[in-house]
Amino acid sequence: MPLLSFPGISTLIAKGVYDAAFPLHDVSVSREVLFEEWARYSAFYKYQPIDLVRKYFGEKIGLYFAWLGVYTQLLIPASIVGIIVFGYGVATVDTNIPSLEMCDERLNFTMCPLCDGACDYWHLSTACGTARASHLFDNPATVFFAIFMSLWAVLFLEHWKRRQISLSFSWDLTGIEEDEEHPRPKYETILLEKRQRNTSAVLYTIHFLDIYHTLTNCQSIFFSLCCQFGLTFSAVFGVIIYRITISALMAMSPDPETKSNVRVTVTATAVIINLVVILILDEIYGTVALWLTELEIPKTETNFEERLILKAFLLKFMNAYAPIFYVAFFKGRFAGRPGSYVYVFNDYRMEECAPGGCLIELCVQLSIIMLGKQLIQNNIFEIGIPKLKKLIRTLKEKEPTQKEKDGERPPRQWNLDYALVPFEGLTPEYMEMIIQFGFVSLFVASFPLAPLFALLNNVIEIRLDARKFVTELRRPVAARAKDIGIWYNILSGMGKLSVIINAFVIAFTSDFIPRLVYQYMYSQTGTMHGFIDHTLSFFNVSNFKPGTAPHSSDHGDITVCRYKDYREPPWSSDAYQFSKQYWSVLSARLAFVILFQNLVMFLSLMVAWVIPDVPKTIVEQLKREKKLLVDLFLQEEKEKFQLIQTRPLFWTSLCPESLGSRLLRNIRLLEEWIFKQLDLILPRCYHLAVTYVML
Repeated sequence: MPLLSFPGISTLIAKGVYDAAFPLHDVSVSREVLFEEWARYSAFYKYQPIDLVRKYFGEKIGLYFAWLGVYTQLLIPASIVGIIVFGYGVATVDTNIPSLEMCDERLNFTMCPLCDGACDYWHLSTACGTARASHLFDNPATVFFAIFMSLWAVLFLEHWKRRQISLSFSWDLTGIEEDEEHPRPKYETILLEKRQRNTSAVLYTIHFLDIYHTLTNCQSIFFSLCCQFGLTFSAVFGVIIYRITISALMAMSPDPETKSNVRVTVTATAVIINLVVILILDEIYGTVALWLTELEIPKTETNFEERLILKAFLLKFMNAYAPIFYVAFFKGRFAGRPGSYVYVFNDYRMEECAPGGCLIELCVQLSIIMLGKQLIQNNIFEIGIPKLKKLIRTLKEKEPTQKEKDGERPPRQWNLDYALVPFEGLTPEYMEMIIQFGFVSLFVASFPLAPLFALLNNVIEIRLDARKFVTELRRPVAARAKDIGIWYNILSGMGKLSVIINAFVIAFTSDFIPRLVYQYMYSQTGTMHGFIDHTLSFFNVSNFKPGTAPHSSDHGDITVCRYKDYREPPWSSDAYQFSKQYWSVLSARLAFVILFQNLVMFLSLMVAWVIPDVPKTIVEQLKREKKLLVDLFLQEEKEKFQLIQTRPLFWTSLCPESLGSRLLRNIRLLEEWIFKQLDLILPRCYHLAVTYVML
């Protein structure tokens, strides 16, 4: 019988024959227990009843909440270490020599103007607050924390593998095989159209439909993805132009207070704009990813879900982290120097980092975007919008009910469940946590408190999602699953990427390497005294281009100003060229990146090797089951042998060797064969979950 002769309920819903199909919520004790012990906010301190969640919603949703619980639990030690690192910065800020030198007005470092014409020279001591704030996050403990968090990511994945195998064993998922999925309704519809057009090419259509649509839509999908990436970069570039223009306009203001608050105002407003743009583009990219996946026409729901996840993750990853990547690795790198600045549109100078470095700006950018996404998405997108939709549906339903006669029977359970929000999959829930995992791991060297804020958010997130599943969503169809699927590969990739990014953040964004180079190569006393003077280059104000020098100055007759860079002084034969100190620092930075990556990768492999994938209790239970199975086989064979011995064998005299002895020898050979087969079969059966995890 042809495949399309039996249309499933999903096909009928897609064709509009039925409006919806869903299992009803249980009105028995299970739902009440889930609400009381799991879905209430006051139960935040309790462990999740994962087995009951699995029993009510199925293995796939049970694995999601189990994964979320493991992730939240392991955020506790990361938060504690982050608080200690931040506390170290607070405790040592008053003894930090570079910060004290920047705040010392007696040193009188006269800095070059921050803009052309309208800006005046300024003293470095006016940036004292920025320097002190930068030390809270840019200190020697930051390197230790970056290494710790890289190992923490590996520990988290290894711990989840063990937890996943334990759940697979207790839920009896280790021996299940992948069932052949029914094609998606849209795929069946297109296949039916092809068959109607050309009935002689049915087999050709069935086998090559996926390849045909992949090839025909590949160009449009690639072009669409490039357009979305271009949109993200355009948004980032637009915010950069905003920062540059607003900085220039505020610097031209006659109000001295406005001039003094240029950096704070521009940084805060730019980050808020970035946050709003990210939230808007997140919703757009979710729709675009769904549209692009529909163009491919995947055959099964699994293929559809994996392709959708991959596209949505790429788009939202670029959207969430593009502004952070710019501040971390590009801001201030292409600004030029006094007398030879880089301009945008021939009028506006490229922006530079704050006197305390770009790490403090990276910290501000990361913290506001991370906290903003969590607060707004939790309070508005996950709580406010569903409640608003429910209120609108309730108001619409009240109009006819007021006209109904008294004594009408109460609504049935399917009417109550139909009024709930349809379940649309776990992709939004996973995506939110994966993006948060990126904030916690990728740039954690700049913001040690990120795990703490993630922990506080997740404690609420677990109860929020639980309440949503129990009371606000239609009950999803229970689906069996061995693991969390492609999300594990994404987590593993982000864990490896975090090692590289944190290495470059410490080496190129923070001042950790320049401080080490100065202390051990250029300091005459072996201390950090004189570090600020060492990092500032000289510029002869007579070398300003016409019209770029300050129109008027309150600092008297200035002949030389300072700027942060490693360049030769104007009286050198190689004036304004990179100095030897620059190349020394650059070499040390590259060496640190290589050393950091190899050290952390080696330690990560050691952690993964030391921690076994299968818990010891399960290994022992597998051994006991194997022994019982072998004993059962032997007992059955012995009973057969005894049964044969008790029967008279009239043909025994015809054989030179007794039949009983031959049977005994054959039984022994059979026993050896059984042991060999068990050694091959049982590990494959019981360790199937381990194989899937390693793949």
